[in-house]
Amino acid sequence: MSEHKPTDAEIAARNKRNVALALTLFALVLVIFFTMISRGTAAG
Repeated sequence: MSEHKPTDAEIAARNKRNVALALTLFALVLVIFFTMISRGTAAG
């Protein structure tokens, strides 16, 4: 079975997707956090 070696372009595309996913998840967490704060239901 041959092993696929990713090209530089594939690695760059993967890194861009990972960064986009991380930023999207972080934005979602911020939206949820600020929604909880504005409703006054945040723990603490």
